[in-house]
Amino acid sequence: MKFQKISLIILFSFSVISVTAQITWRDVLPGVWKGSIGTPDAYNFLTITEVQPREDAIHAMAGAHFPLEQAKITATVMNGETYLRFPLEKGEQVFGFGLNFQSVYQRGKVLNLHVDHYGGRDNGRTHAPVPFYVSSRGYGVFINAARYLTVYAGTAVRLDSEDFPEVKDRNLDKSWSSRPYSDAVEILIPADGVEFYVFAGPSPLEAVSRFNLFNGGGCLPPRWGLGFTQRVRTLYTADDVAEEVQAFADRGFPLDFVGLEPGWQSKAYPCTFEWDTTRFPRPQQFVNDMLAKGVRVNLWTNPYVAPQSPIYKSILPFTGSHTVWLGAVPDLTLPQARDLFFGQLNKSQVAIGVSGYKFDEVDGYDHYLWPDVATFPSGKTAEQLRQTYGLLVQRYSTQLFHNRNQRTFGLVRGSNAGAVSYPYVIYNDYYNHEDFITALINSGFSGVLWTPEARASKSAEEWLRRMQSVIFSPMAMINAWSSGTKPWTYPEVENQVREMAVLRMQMMPYWYSEFAKYHFQGIPPFRAMNLEPGFYVDVVKQQGSADLEENPYAEAVSKEVKDQYMAGEYLLVAPMFAGQESRTVILPNGNWYDFYTGEYAGNGEVITVTPGLARIPVYVKDGGIIPFGPALMHAPKPEEKIDLEIRYYGHKPGTYRLYDDDGVTYDYEKGDYTFREIRVARQANGTLETSISAPAAGKPNTVASVEFVAMTK
Repeated sequence: MKFQKISLIILFSFSVISVTAQITWRDVLPGVWKGSIGTPDAYNFLTITEVQPREDAIHAMAGAHFPLEQAKITATVMNGETYLRFPLEKGEQVFGFGLNFQSVYQRGKVLNLHVDHYGGRDNGRTHAPVPFYVSSRGYGVFINAARYLTVYAGTAVRLDSEDFPEVKDRNLDKSWSSRPYSDAVEILIPADGVEFYVFAGPSPLEAVSRFNLFNGGGCLPPRWGLGFTQRVRTLYTADDVAEEVQAFADRGFPLDFVGLEPGWQSKAYPCTFEWDTTRFPRPQQFVNDMLAKGVRVNLWTNPYVAPQSPIYKSILPFTGSHTVWLGAVPDLTLPQARDLFFGQLNKSQVAIGVSGYKFDEVDGYDHYLWPDVATFPSGKTAEQLRQTYGLLVQRYSTQLFHNRNQRTFGLVRGSNAGAVSYPYVIYNDYYNHEDFITALINSGFSGVLWTPEARASKSAEEWLRRMQSVIFSPMAMINAWSSGTKPWTYPEVENQVREMAVLRMQMMPYWYSEFAKYHFQGIPPFRAMNLEPGFYVDVVKQQGSADLEENPYAEAVSKEVKDQYMAGEYLLVAPMFAGQESRTVILPNGNWYDFYTGEYAGNGEVITVTPGLARIPVYVKDGGIIPFGPALMHAPKPEEKIDLEIRYYGHKPGTYRLYDDDGVTYDYEKGDYTFREIRVARQANGTLETSISAPAAGKPNTVASVEFVAMTK
């Protein structure tokens, strides 16, 4: 009898420890499959954002078969946790897993995907730990779980592996490795089930595009959002801001929006969300004055409510158990908390013409954000709120502007999966220039945007180099909240900085069209070389190991490339860093030309360039078409027509889709936009045959005259 009791206990324990289930698969859209196991959380990234996929765009993509051997994708639910396993082939590389700052290759990493402040460790704790990865084989995997996920990206070896590595003797075999070959990506989800998605390519870029389109397509900023922005010092007054804005005009520097830091509020850290009447005695008049000068106002805030805030008492029942800097933390999953919090922002700021926000501290070090033992009145866990708080502030603040049919473009310091369509750019307090570029590269794998902002520098050279990178990024920003730095702070490079700022404005037709492709086609406007056709996959497949010794190009692309990137359809950008006089640039297969001169640069090779201080190396694909506008000090107004100079590079026939709408409203969602096709071909005698399609009847048309320029003679 005693033995029977023990047996029952053993059997019961075993059933609790090992509960397995079959993955349920469903075709969602062409090239998109959903897998699920167990009981997934009802609160996940897709239910939070409620963004509708751009089904029309996904259907327009080429069809694709399931990109993996489905039977090799396995899952187990045990003790309240879910284990997922996805196969990896030899030679396969993986990218993504969020906004990493020091690495592009993620195979061989152990990552804890956890929203955190400071992005320089590449251990998964970052500002946007998006649980989506892309394979060099041309597929993507997205785990739809708002939890702290642990990822073993090709690090562990199962005893029953079909491709078990050779066991070696460390004593005698010098090829022994402490990290033997692993044939899987394994992911631990602390939940009783999970849903996940597989995205086909067939190329890595197409897999990324499907993921972006599935999440609503990329954001389409207002034209002014792609201009130039200056964030002023913390305690600036209305008069100080007006003086600085005038200085931009007097010195010939473009400026589209100005950022006010914590001093605009009566109290900050925690916040009151109301104007300080000593520094800004007439907020409405201040905003009106800025708008009259063609400059919009963006406001810093964090979401933690000070006892002195007018909404404090009413929002208190809808806040968490713990504070952040002694401020109450609204449970933004509750409509009552959202109505109070965003209602205050709307009433005293958006309603008077404020154009956007910078949401700070929605990531957070563990020692100042709410702890994981915190509770919230909605019943959501502290972990779930931490993983999604940045998404919540983006979603509902965007809604404030959408309700007014007014586009916005802002900043946020924490994000996650599902934020593709939100008009926000991530920033942080880290300040390594090289790592900023790596983050910009990685942003393209995860459906987020990143700015390598400029703040201050140790030298004029460093300042110019940082400004050059900023110009070729999603947001051209100086963040001078602490330093008070101006574009002209280093007089010895003031002219060169001005030239770069003006170049940003001239290139606005190109940037705007590329963001339109992000929205309508899911193509990230800034992305890794590994997503460029003919760069990574083709060469590594075609070149054998023996060729690596003889072919510097094959060797270069087989290594991690984290200091050059693609900007839009045609541009390759290779930033310079302080102290560098020259650098190598890896040009993919196909002819490439110098952006500034049109001169031939190379084809499928590694070149060494010495551009001088005034230039950042930029190269254009053969047949590249770059539409330039005039050197305006502010983005064009909705009805303003501008002259275009269409620059053509190389000898190959080229096409380009130029996007146009009113630049400020959401009317494009109703079809009030147009793409105009530009074509250029070089005739046998060297002359150009050019054309630009007419704007569609009744659609926006902001183009005046058009001139074509052959950059390559």
